[in-house]
Amino acid sequence: MTPAPPAGLLPAQAVIERALAACAGEPAIVLVEERDEVEVRFARNTVTTNGHRRDRRTTVLRFVERAGTAGRAGGIAAGQASGVGSDPADVDALVEAARAAAAGAPVAEDTSTLVGPEAWGGTVPGGFEDPPATATPTLLEPVLRGLPEQFRRVAAEGRELAGFAEHRAQTTYLGTSTGLRLRHEQPNANLQLVERGANGSSWVGRAITDWKVVDLAAIGAELERRMAWGARRVELAPGRYETILPPDAVADLAVMLAWALSGRGAEEGRTAFSAPGGGTRLGERVVGQPFSFASDPAHPTMACAPFVAAAASGEDESVFDNGLPLGPTEWLAGGTLHQLRYHRAGAAAAGVAPAPWIDNVTLRHPGGTGSTESLVAGAEHALLVTCFWYLRELDPATLLVTGLTRDGVYLVEGGEVVAAVNNFRFNESPIGILDRATAAGASQPALSREWGEWFNRTEMPALSVAGFNMSTPSDAR
Repeated sequence: MTPAPPAGLLPAQAVIERALAACAGEPAIVLVEERDEVEVRFARNTVTTNGHRRDRRTTVLRFVERAGTAGRAGGIAAGQASGVGSDPADVDALVEAARAAAAGAPVAEDTSTLVGPEAWGGTVPGGFEDPPATATPTLLEPVLRGLPEQFRRVAAEGRELAGFAEHRAQTTYLGTSTGLRLRHEQPNANLQLVERGANGSSWVGRAITDWKVVDLAAIGAELERRMAWGARRVELAPGRYETILPPDAVADLAVMLAWALSGRGAEEGRTAFSAPGGGTRLGERVVGQPFSFASDPAHPTMACAPFVAAAASGEDESVFDNGLPLGPTEWLAGGTLHQLRYHRAGAAAAGVAPAPWIDNVTLRHPGGTGSTESLVAGAEHALLVTCFWYLRELDPATLLVTGLTRDGVYLVEGGEVVAAVNNFRFNESPIGILDRATAAGASQPALSREWGEWFNRTEMPALSVAGFNMSTPSDAR
Protein backbone atom coordinates (compact mmCIF):
# COMPACT_ATOMS: atom_id res chain seq x y z
CA MET A 1 0.00 0.00 0.00
CA THR A 2 1.41 3.39 -1.02
CA PRO A 3 1.88 5.70 1.99
CA ALA A 4 0.14 9.02 2.37
CA PRO A 5 2.02 11.86 0.66
CA PRO A 6 4.33 13.87 2.95
CA ALA A 7 3.46 17.55 3.33
CA GLY A 8 0.82 17.35 0.60
CA LEU A 9 3.13 15.98 -2.09
CA LEU A 10 2.24 13.18 -4.46
CA PRO A 11 3.95 10.04 -3.04
CA ALA A 12 7.32 9.27 -4.59
CA GLN A 13 6.10 5.89 -5.84
CA ALA A 14 3.14 7.53 -7.59
CA VAL A 15 5.45 10.11 -9.18
CA ILE A 16 7.60 7.32 -10.63
CA GLU A 17 4.70 5.27 -11.97
CA ARG A 18 2.96 8.29 -13.50
CA ALA A 19 6.14 9.54 -15.18
CA LEU A 20 7.04 6.13 -16.62
CA ALA A 21 3.48 5.63 -17.88
CA ALA A 22 3.60 9.04 -19.56
CA CYS A 23 6.75 7.97 -21.41
CA ALA A 24 4.51 5.45 -23.23
CA GLY A 25 6.96 2.57 -23.26
CA GLU A 26 9.98 4.59 -24.34
CA PRO A 27 13.21 4.08 -22.37
CA ALA A 28 13.14 6.21 -19.22
CA ILE A 29 14.38 6.49 -15.64
CA VAL A 30 12.84 8.41 -12.76
CA LEU A 31 14.64 9.36 -9.54
CA VAL A 32 12.90 10.87 -6.53
CA GLU A 33 15.08 12.07 -3.66
CA GLU A 34 13.26 12.94 -0.44
CA ARG A 35 15.23 14.80 2.26
CA ASP A 36 14.13 15.53 5.81
CA GLU A 37 16.53 17.56 7.96
CA VAL A 38 16.71 18.92 11.50
CA GLU A 39 19.45 21.06 12.98
CA VAL A 40 20.46 23.07 16.02
CA ARG A 41 23.12 25.79 15.86
CA PHE A 42 24.72 27.57 18.77
CA ALA A 43 27.26 30.35 19.36
CA ARG A 44 28.54 32.42 22.28
CA ASN A 45 27.15 29.94 24.78
CA THR A 46 23.57 30.04 23.59
CA VAL A 47 21.38 28.25 21.06
CA THR A 48 20.90 30.61 18.11
CA THR A 49 18.76 28.72 15.60
CA ASN A 50 16.99 25.44 15.10
CA GLY A 51 14.98 24.21 12.18
CA HIS A 52 13.18 21.40 10.40
CA ARG A 53 13.17 21.27 6.60
CA ARG A 54 11.78 18.83 4.10
CA ASP A 55 12.35 18.91 0.37
CA ARG A 56 12.19 16.75 -2.72
CA ARG A 57 13.97 16.57 -6.04
CA THR A 58 12.48 14.58 -8.91
CA THR A 59 14.56 13.82 -12.01
CA VAL A 60 13.11 12.37 -15.20
CA LEU A 61 15.55 10.91 -17.75
CA ARG A 62 14.41 10.02 -21.25
CA PHE A 63 16.40 8.30 -23.98
CA VAL A 64 15.81 8.60 -27.74
CA GLU A 65 17.36 6.83 -30.70
CA ARG A 66 19.13 9.28 -33.00
CA ALA A 67 19.55 8.21 -36.63
CA GLY A 68 22.92 8.78 -38.24
CA THR A 69 23.33 11.49 -40.84
CA ALA A 70 26.07 12.35 -43.32
CA GLY A 71 29.19 12.81 -41.25
CA ARG A 72 27.47 12.07 -37.93
CA ALA A 73 27.04 8.69 -36.29
CA GLY A 74 23.72 7.75 -34.78
CA GLY A 75 23.15 6.58 -31.24
CA ILE A 76 21.24 7.29 -28.05
CA ALA A 77 20.61 10.80 -26.77
CA ALA A 78 19.63 11.42 -23.14
CA GLY A 79 17.45 14.25 -21.86
CA GLN A 80 17.00 15.31 -18.25
CA ALA A 81 14.54 17.48 -16.39
CA SER A 82 14.39 18.10 -12.64
CA GLY A 83 11.87 19.66 -10.31
CA VAL A 84 9.74 18.88 -7.30
CA GLY A 85 7.21 16.46 -8.81
CA SER A 86 4.56 17.74 -6.45
CA ASP A 87 1.36 16.82 -8.31
CA PRO A 88 0.27 15.09 -11.56
CA ALA A 89 0.56 18.27 -13.64
CA ASP A 90 4.07 18.91 -12.33
CA VAL A 91 5.12 15.34 -13.13
CA ASP A 92 3.70 15.56 -16.65
CA ALA A 93 5.60 18.81 -17.23
CA LEU A 94 8.87 17.13 -16.18
CA VAL A 95 8.23 14.24 -18.56
CA GLU A 96 7.65 16.63 -21.46
CA ALA A 97 10.69 18.74 -20.54
CA ALA A 98 12.89 15.63 -20.49
CA ARG A 99 11.55 14.62 -23.92
CA ALA A 100 12.38 18.05 -25.33
CA ALA A 101 15.85 17.94 -23.78
CA ALA A 102 16.51 14.52 -25.34
CA ALA A 103 15.34 15.76 -28.74
CA GLY A 104 17.96 18.51 -28.66
CA ALA A 105 20.79 16.60 -27.01
CA PRO A 106 23.84 15.18 -28.78
CA VAL A 107 24.45 11.45 -28.91
CA ALA A 108 25.64 10.31 -25.48
CA GLU A 109 29.23 9.09 -25.15
CA ASP A 110 28.37 6.93 -22.13
CA THR A 111 25.65 4.85 -23.77
CA SER A 112 24.91 1.46 -22.21
CA THR A 113 21.82 -0.69 -22.00
CA LEU A 114 19.54 0.38 -19.16
CA VAL A 115 19.85 -1.73 -16.03
CA GLY A 116 17.00 -4.16 -15.34
CA PRO A 117 16.04 -6.56 -12.53
CA GLU A 118 18.24 -9.25 -14.09
CA ALA A 119 21.34 -7.31 -12.94
CA TRP A 120 20.37 -8.24 -9.38
CA GLY A 121 20.17 -11.95 -10.13
CA GLY A 122 16.58 -12.21 -9.01
CA THR A 123 17.28 -10.69 -5.58
CA VAL A 124 16.20 -7.07 -6.04
CA PRO A 125 16.09 -5.37 -2.61
CA GLY A 126 12.57 -4.83 -1.29
CA GLY A 127 11.02 -1.89 0.46
CA PHE A 128 10.10 0.23 -2.55
CA GLU A 129 6.61 0.82 -1.15
CA ASP A 130 7.92 2.06 2.20
CA PRO A 131 7.48 5.75 3.07
CA PRO A 132 10.46 8.11 3.16
CA ALA A 133 12.59 8.34 6.27
CA THR A 134 11.88 11.21 8.63
CA ALA A 135 14.01 13.38 10.88
CA THR A 136 12.18 14.86 13.86
CA PRO A 137 13.47 17.53 16.26
CA THR A 138 13.29 14.99 19.10
CA LEU A 139 16.35 13.26 17.59
CA LEU A 140 18.52 16.11 18.83
CA GLU A 141 17.15 16.16 22.39
CA PRO A 142 20.30 14.50 23.87
CA VAL A 143 22.34 17.42 22.55
CA LEU A 144 19.86 20.04 23.72
CA ARG A 145 19.79 18.51 27.20
CA GLY A 146 23.59 18.48 27.45
CA LEU A 147 24.36 21.92 26.04
CA PRO A 148 23.40 24.04 29.10
CA GLU A 149 25.98 22.28 31.26
CA GLN A 150 28.63 22.80 28.56
CA PHE A 151 27.70 26.48 28.28
CA ARG A 152 28.11 26.84 32.06
CA ARG A 153 31.46 25.05 31.98
CA VAL A 154 33.03 27.27 29.34
CA ALA A 155 31.48 30.47 30.72
CA ALA A 156 33.07 29.75 34.10
CA GLU A 157 36.45 29.77 32.35
CA GLY A 158 35.69 32.95 30.38
CA ARG A 159 35.40 31.02 27.13
CA GLU A 160 32.75 30.53 24.44
CA LEU A 161 31.26 27.48 22.74
CA ALA A 162 29.91 27.37 19.19
CA GLY A 163 28.87 24.67 16.75
CA PHE A 164 25.96 22.70 15.39
CA ALA A 165 24.17 19.36 15.38
CA GLU A 166 22.39 18.21 12.25
CA HIS A 167 20.59 15.10 11.06
CA ARG A 168 19.60 14.56 7.43
CA ALA A 169 17.45 11.61 6.41
CA GLN A 170 17.56 11.10 2.64
CA THR A 171 15.46 8.50 0.86
CA THR A 172 16.11 7.73 -2.80
CA TYR A 173 13.47 6.06 -4.98
CA LEU A 174 14.42 4.76 -8.44
CA GLY A 175 12.17 3.39 -11.17
CA THR A 176 13.05 2.44 -14.73
CA SER A 177 11.21 1.43 -17.88
CA THR A 178 12.99 -1.94 -17.57
CA GLY A 179 10.89 -2.72 -14.48
CA LEU A 180 13.44 -1.95 -11.81
CA ARG A 181 12.11 -0.44 -8.56
CA LEU A 182 14.60 0.44 -5.81
CA ARG A 183 14.65 2.42 -2.58
CA HIS A 184 17.48 3.40 -0.24
CA GLU A 185 17.33 5.26 3.06
CA GLN A 186 20.50 7.15 4.07
CA PRO A 187 20.96 8.96 7.39
CA ASN A 188 23.69 11.59 7.57
CA ALA A 189 24.33 13.13 10.98
CA ASN A 190 27.18 14.99 12.62
CA LEU A 191 27.99 17.08 15.66
CA GLN A 192 30.71 19.76 15.67
CA LEU A 193 31.87 22.01 18.52
CA VAL A 194 34.49 24.76 18.77
CA GLU A 195 35.63 26.18 22.11
CA ARG A 196 37.37 29.57 22.09
CA GLY A 197 39.21 31.48 24.80
CA ALA A 198 42.33 33.40 25.67
CA ASN A 199 44.41 30.24 25.12
CA GLY A 200 43.20 29.83 21.55
CA SER A 201 40.55 27.45 20.22
CA SER A 202 39.84 23.76 19.79
CA TRP A 203 37.50 21.74 17.56
CA VAL A 204 35.93 18.33 18.14
CA GLY A 205 33.55 16.62 15.72
CA ARG A 206 31.69 13.34 15.59
CA ALA A 207 29.92 11.43 12.84
CA ILE A 208 26.72 10.27 14.55
CA THR A 209 25.00 6.92 14.06
CA ASP A 210 22.78 7.10 17.16
CA TRP A 211 22.01 10.36 18.96
CA LYS A 212 20.87 8.46 22.07
CA VAL A 213 24.45 7.44 22.88
CA VAL A 214 26.10 10.82 22.24
CA ASP A 215 28.19 11.67 25.30
CA LEU A 216 28.35 15.45 25.28
CA ALA A 217 30.13 15.48 28.64
CA ALA A 218 32.96 13.37 27.20
CA ILE A 219 33.24 15.67 24.18
CA GLY A 220 33.34 18.64 26.55
CA ALA A 221 36.11 16.97 28.54
CA GLU A 222 38.15 16.51 25.35
CA LEU A 223 37.71 20.18 24.48
CA GLU A 224 38.75 21.10 28.04
CA ARG A 225 41.89 18.97 27.73
CA ARG A 226 42.87 20.61 24.46
CA MET A 227 42.26 24.10 25.81
CA ALA A 228 44.53 23.28 28.75
CA TRP A 229 47.29 22.39 26.29
CA GLY A 230 47.10 25.99 25.10
CA ALA A 231 48.07 27.46 28.48
CA ARG A 232 51.56 27.69 26.99
CA ARG A 233 52.01 28.97 23.46
CA VAL A 234 55.03 28.61 21.18
CA GLU A 235 55.59 30.36 17.87
CA LEU A 236 57.22 28.12 15.26
CA ALA A 237 58.69 28.97 11.88
CA PRO A 238 57.51 27.30 8.67
CA GLY A 239 59.28 24.09 7.79
CA ARG A 240 58.94 20.33 7.55
CA TYR A 241 57.85 18.69 10.77
CA GLU A 242 57.12 15.22 12.01
CA THR A 243 53.34 15.58 12.29
CA ILE A 244 50.72 13.46 14.02
CA LEU A 245 47.30 13.47 12.37
CA PRO A 246 44.28 12.08 14.27
CA PRO A 247 41.71 10.10 12.22
CA ASP A 248 39.56 13.21 11.64
CA ALA A 249 42.48 15.10 10.06
CA VAL A 250 43.39 12.06 7.95
CA ALA A 251 39.78 11.98 6.72
CA ASP A 252 40.12 15.58 5.48
CA LEU A 253 42.81 14.42 3.06
CA ALA A 254 41.52 10.92 2.32
CA VAL A 255 38.24 12.27 0.91
CA MET A 256 40.28 14.23 -1.63
CA LEU A 257 42.16 11.05 -2.49
CA ALA A 258 38.84 9.31 -3.13
CA TRP A 259 37.71 12.07 -5.47
CA ALA A 260 40.98 11.82 -7.42
CA LEU A 261 40.45 8.17 -8.44
CA SER A 262 39.01 9.01 -11.85
CA GLY A 263 39.70 6.44 -14.56
CA ARG A 264 39.11 8.84 -17.43
CA GLY A 265 41.12 11.57 -15.74
CA ALA A 266 44.04 9.16 -15.36
CA GLU A 267 43.78 8.03 -18.98
CA GLU A 268 43.89 11.62 -20.17
CA GLY A 269 47.03 12.41 -18.17
CA ARG A 270 45.33 14.73 -15.69
CA THR A 271 45.80 12.97 -12.36
CA ALA A 272 48.41 11.49 -10.05
CA PHE A 273 47.34 8.07 -11.36
CA SER A 274 48.28 8.82 -14.98
CA ALA A 275 51.19 6.82 -16.37
CA PRO A 276 54.08 8.69 -18.01
CA GLY A 277 53.62 8.51 -21.76
CA GLY A 278 49.92 7.60 -21.54
CA GLY A 279 47.57 5.20 -19.85
CA THR A 280 47.03 4.67 -16.13
CA ARG A 281 49.05 3.35 -13.23
CA LEU A 282 46.66 0.49 -12.49
CA GLY A 283 48.65 -2.39 -11.02
CA GLU A 284 51.52 -0.14 -9.93
CA ARG A 285 52.73 0.47 -6.41
CA VAL A 286 51.77 4.10 -5.83
CA VAL A 287 52.39 4.22 -2.05
CA GLY A 288 55.43 2.71 -0.39
CA GLN A 289 53.46 1.75 2.72
CA PRO A 290 51.03 -1.22 2.39
CA PHE A 291 47.85 0.82 2.88
CA SER A 292 44.47 -0.37 1.66
CA PHE A 293 41.80 2.13 0.63
CA ALA A 294 38.39 0.61 0.08
CA SER A 295 34.63 1.20 -0.12
CA ASP A 296 31.78 -1.15 0.69
CA PRO A 297 28.06 -0.25 0.56
CA ALA A 298 27.35 -3.07 3.06
CA HIS A 299 29.86 -1.87 5.66
CA PRO A 300 28.40 -2.82 9.08
CA THR A 301 28.55 0.72 10.53
CA MET A 302 28.82 2.89 7.41
CA ALA A 303 26.26 1.35 5.05
CA CYS A 304 25.43 3.46 2.00
CA ALA A 305 23.46 3.18 -1.25
CA PRO A 306 23.96 -0.29 -2.81
CA PHE A 307 23.09 0.93 -6.32
CA VAL A 308 23.92 3.77 -8.69
CA ALA A 309 21.55 6.75 -8.49
CA ALA A 310 22.76 9.36 -11.00
CA ALA A 311 20.69 12.39 -11.95
CA ALA A 312 23.29 13.45 -14.55
CA SER A 313 26.26 11.94 -16.35
CA GLY A 314 29.81 12.98 -15.52
CA GLU A 315 33.36 11.87 -16.13
CA ASP A 316 32.94 8.63 -14.15
CA GLU A 317 29.18 8.57 -13.55
CA SER A 318 26.49 7.67 -16.08
CA VAL A 319 22.72 8.00 -16.08
CA PHE A 320 22.64 4.76 -18.06
CA ASP A 321 24.01 2.96 -14.99
CA ASN A 322 21.09 3.87 -12.72
CA GLY A 323 20.15 0.85 -10.63
CA LEU A 324 23.48 -0.92 -11.18
CA PRO A 325 24.35 -2.97 -8.06
CA LEU A 326 27.42 -1.85 -6.11
CA GLY A 327 29.72 -4.11 -4.17
CA PRO A 328 32.97 -3.97 -2.16
CA THR A 329 35.70 -2.15 -4.08
CA GLU A 330 39.38 -1.94 -3.15
CA TRP A 331 40.96 1.16 -4.67
CA LEU A 332 44.41 0.63 -3.14
CA ALA A 333 45.59 -2.80 -2.05
CA GLY A 334 48.91 -3.11 -0.23
CA GLY A 335 49.89 0.31 -1.59
CA THR A 336 49.14 -0.78 -5.18
CA LEU A 337 46.58 0.99 -7.35
CA HIS A 338 43.98 -1.73 -7.71
CA GLN A 339 40.95 0.07 -9.18
CA LEU A 340 40.00 3.40 -10.71
CA ARG A 341 36.48 4.79 -10.94
CA TYR A 342 34.64 4.00 -14.22
CA HIS A 343 31.08 3.90 -15.45
CA ARG A 344 30.18 0.90 -17.62
CA ALA A 345 30.86 2.57 -20.96
CA GLY A 346 34.22 3.92 -19.82
CA ALA A 347 35.19 0.58 -18.31
CA ALA A 348 34.32 -1.25 -21.53
CA ALA A 349 36.48 1.14 -23.53
CA ALA A 350 39.38 0.73 -21.09
CA GLY A 351 39.02 -3.04 -20.81
CA VAL A 352 38.56 -2.95 -17.03
CA ALA A 353 35.75 -3.66 -14.58
CA PRO A 354 33.17 -0.93 -13.92
CA ALA A 355 33.65 0.80 -10.56
CA PRO A 356 31.15 3.58 -9.81
CA TRP A 357 31.38 5.94 -6.85
CA ILE A 358 30.53 4.40 -3.46
CA ASP A 359 29.64 6.75 -0.61
CA ASN A 360 32.07 5.56 2.07
CA VAL A 361 35.82 4.93 2.40
CA THR A 362 38.09 3.04 4.78
CA LEU A 363 41.84 3.58 5.00
CA ARG A 364 43.72 0.81 6.76
CA HIS A 365 47.31 -0.23 7.47
CA PRO A 366 47.87 -3.95 8.16
CA GLY A 367 50.19 -3.12 11.06
CA GLY A 368 48.07 -0.30 12.42
CA THR A 369 47.42 -0.50 16.15
CA GLY A 370 46.82 1.99 18.89
CA SER A 371 45.48 5.53 18.71
CA THR A 372 46.41 9.19 18.43
CA GLU A 373 47.44 9.07 22.08
CA SER A 374 49.85 6.20 21.49
CA LEU A 375 51.43 8.00 18.55
CA VAL A 376 51.86 11.09 20.72
CA ALA A 377 53.42 8.97 23.48
CA GLY A 378 55.95 7.59 21.01
CA ALA A 379 56.97 10.94 19.51
CA GLU A 380 60.11 12.76 20.66
CA HIS A 381 59.46 16.01 18.78
CA ALA A 382 56.39 16.53 16.58
CA LEU A 383 53.33 18.60 15.83
CA LEU A 384 49.80 17.38 16.56
CA VAL A 385 47.30 18.80 14.04
CA THR A 386 43.70 18.03 15.00
CA CYS A 387 41.96 19.21 11.82
CA PHE A 388 42.36 21.13 8.57
CA TRP A 389 40.41 23.94 6.97
CA TYR A 390 39.82 25.42 3.50
CA LEU A 391 41.42 22.59 1.50
CA ARG A 392 42.00 23.18 -2.18
CA GLU A 393 43.72 21.18 -4.92
CA LEU A 394 46.75 22.94 -6.39
CA ASP A 395 48.01 20.36 -8.90
CA PRO A 396 45.84 17.42 -10.02
CA ALA A 397 48.87 15.76 -11.65
CA THR A 398 50.47 15.24 -8.23
CA LEU A 399 47.35 15.64 -6.08
CA LEU A 400 49.09 18.54 -4.34
CA VAL A 401 46.69 20.07 -1.82
CA THR A 402 46.89 23.31 0.13
CA GLY A 403 44.96 24.30 3.21
CA LEU A 404 45.13 25.71 6.71
CA THR A 405 45.46 24.31 10.17
CA ARG A 406 42.85 25.69 12.56
CA ASP A 407 41.44 25.26 16.07
CA GLY A 408 44.13 23.06 17.51
CA VAL A 409 47.83 22.70 16.57
CA TYR A 410 50.09 21.52 19.39
CA LEU A 411 53.74 20.83 20.13
CA VAL A 412 54.71 17.34 21.26
CA GLU A 413 57.99 16.82 23.11
CA GLY A 414 59.14 13.68 24.90
CA GLY A 415 55.83 11.92 24.30
CA GLU A 416 53.67 14.70 25.78
CA VAL A 417 51.72 17.66 24.45
CA VAL A 418 53.48 20.68 25.96
CA ALA A 419 52.05 23.75 24.17
CA ALA A 420 49.85 25.17 21.47
CA VAL A 421 51.57 26.58 18.40
CA ASN A 422 50.64 29.02 15.67
CA ASN A 423 48.63 27.98 12.62
CA PHE A 424 50.15 27.24 9.22
CA ARG A 425 49.28 26.98 5.58
CA PHE A 426 50.45 23.61 4.30
CA ASN A 427 51.22 22.14 0.88
CA GLU A 428 51.02 18.36 0.77
CA SER A 429 49.73 15.43 -1.28
CA PRO A 430 47.56 12.72 0.33
CA ILE A 431 49.63 10.21 -1.62
CA GLY A 432 52.87 11.65 -0.27
CA ILE A 433 51.48 11.61 3.27
CA LEU A 434 50.69 7.89 3.01
CA ASP A 435 54.11 7.26 1.46
CA ARG A 436 55.92 9.01 4.33
CA ALA A 437 53.83 7.63 7.20
CA THR A 438 56.14 6.40 9.94
CA ALA A 439 53.40 4.95 12.13
CA ALA A 440 49.68 4.20 11.83
CA GLY A 441 46.99 3.53 14.40
CA ALA A 442 43.98 1.25 14.14
CA SER A 443 41.24 2.50 11.81
CA GLN A 444 38.18 3.98 13.52
CA PRO A 445 35.16 6.13 12.62
CA ALA A 446 36.25 9.64 11.68
CA LEU A 447 34.67 12.95 10.72
CA SER A 448 36.32 15.22 8.19
CA ARG A 449 35.83 18.79 9.34
CA GLU A 450 36.13 20.10 5.78
CA TRP A 451 33.84 17.58 4.07
CA GLY A 452 31.93 15.90 6.88
CA GLU A 453 28.64 17.73 6.36
CA TRP A 454 28.37 16.03 2.95
CA PHE A 455 30.55 12.93 3.27
CA ASN A 456 30.88 11.56 6.80
CA ARG A 457 31.12 7.81 6.31
CA THR A 458 34.87 7.36 6.78
CA GLU A 459 37.11 5.07 8.84
CA MET A 460 40.67 6.29 9.25
CA PRO A 461 43.80 5.54 11.30
CA ALA A 462 45.81 8.15 13.14
CA LEU A 463 49.08 8.73 11.28
CA SER A 464 52.53 10.01 12.10
CA VAL A 465 54.03 11.58 8.97
CA ALA A 466 57.66 12.53 8.38
CA GLY A 467 58.47 15.92 6.89
CA PHE A 468 54.97 17.40 6.71
CA ASN A 469 55.34 20.67 4.80
CA MET A 470 54.12 23.63 6.85
CA SER A 471 54.82 26.16 4.13
CA THR A 472 53.91 29.53 5.67
CA PRO A 473 52.44 30.90 8.92
CA SER A 474 48.68 31.52 8.98
CA ASP A 475 46.55 33.95 10.97
CA ALA A 476 43.60 31.50 10.95
CA ARG A 477 41.65 31.62 14.22
